[in-house]
This record gives sequence, C-alpha cells and structure tokens, in this order.
Amino acid sequence: MNEHAELMKGTVRPVAFQVLTRAVALLCRILFGLRSTGRENIPREGGFILVGNHLHNLDPVFMLTSSPRPIFFMAKQELFEVPVIKQVITWVGAFPVNRGKPDRTAIRHGQQVLKSGLGLGIYPEGTRSLSRHMEKGLPGAGLFATGGDYPIVPCAITGSERVPFNGAKGKGNLPHRDPGHKGVLVHFGEPFRLPDEIDGKKVNAAAATEYMMRKVAELLPSEYRGVYGDAPKL
Repeated sequence: MNEHAELMKGTVRPVAFQVLTRAVALLCRILFGLRSTGRENIPREGGFILVGNHLHNLDPVFMLTSSPRPIFFMAKQELFEVPVIKQVITWVGAFPVNRGKPDRTAIRHGQQVLKSGLGLGIYPEGTRSLSRHMEKGLPGAGLFATGGDYPIVPCAITGSERVPFNGAKGKGNLPHRDPGHKGVLVHFGEPFRLPDEIDGKKVNAAAATEYMMRKVAELLPSEYRGVYGDAPKL
C-alpha cells in the first residue's frame, strides 16, 4: 500500500465525503446559524495548512464543512479511545496527537498529508481557549510550516463559544465575547507563506507559530485576539 492510500485508509470516498459534509453543513446552518466567508481563499489543489483559533469542540466540524476541500485535522489522542467518535473522525481523515509530549508519529503523519497534496488542519493553541480569546500557540505547530513550502490559510472562527455541548471545560461563568453577528462565522483569510527570515533571523518552529497566530489574530475582532492583541500587523 502506497503512502497516499495509507492516509486514505478508513476515510469515506470523495463522493460520500461531499454528501456527508453538505448534510452536516446544512444541519449546522439550521441549528447553529453557521455561515462562512473567504472560501475562495482555499487553494484549489495541492497541500496546504489551515491554521485557526479554537473555541469549541465543534470547531473542526464547522471549519471542515465550510471548506470546499477536505481537511485532515489533528485531534487529541483521547478522542480515539471512544469507539464511536474514533470511527466518525477517522472517516474524515482526522489523526491522533499526544498533546503531553512531542509526538513524532503525528508530525510525520501531518507532513505526509501535505506531501500527498491534501489539507492539514491545526490549532496551534493545542486546546480550546478557556478565556474565549487567543492564547499562546505551541512552538511544535510551526514544524509543519517550516517543513515545506506550503500555502498557509489563516482561519478565524467566532460565535462558536456560544454553542452548547462544549464539554466540562466549556462550562462555567466564562466571558462570551460579542462577535458582532448571530450564529457561528468561519472566515478563511488569504493564504500566505512564511518569510525566509524574521527580524534578520532564520524562521524556526517557534517563530513560525508566532507568525501564523498573528495572521489569524488579524482576522479576529480585537476582543478575541488575547495575547496577540497588541502585535503589529504583518
């Protein structure tokens, strides 16, 4: 079995994928008021990295069903320990990552996704934001961007923090930012590539993560930018 076939093992066929995502997108529009903008910014072919902020368990669903192309998301290892959830997320190409330590297997898998001309979805924060605004991205996320010359699509999601079913972590008297719209909005920004140098230094994984997070922050209302709120525009 070649590497591309190995990546696609367990996923649904392209036609079935389109039917499934369109059905789920319709359901999300009805239940959560999901809408999207900037879909034309998703590259029509070739590998690309989708990088976004993270507010809710359903963010990957909202982003995946809003994209015109499949996106293989990294998902926490714990989800693959629940048989039903494992089956569903495997259908759409998700793969596990151990968030407690550097996961070389997940890194290699993600790099292979890109080499195979597919979309890779990552959340550099590593988990949902407890404060509902952006938190510091993890340096390891930048490894995918420095490992090859792939277009990077920044994605901003707002309004999902108001959606129920966000697990124990999403409960409590946490602040709900006002995104200025009803429902959930997914916005895909213009793709970019990492510069060769930043401030005269070669871009390493940590600098790549910082750069990507700032690009996402530029798409968000100021109330959502968190630690990236004062960063100058790139």
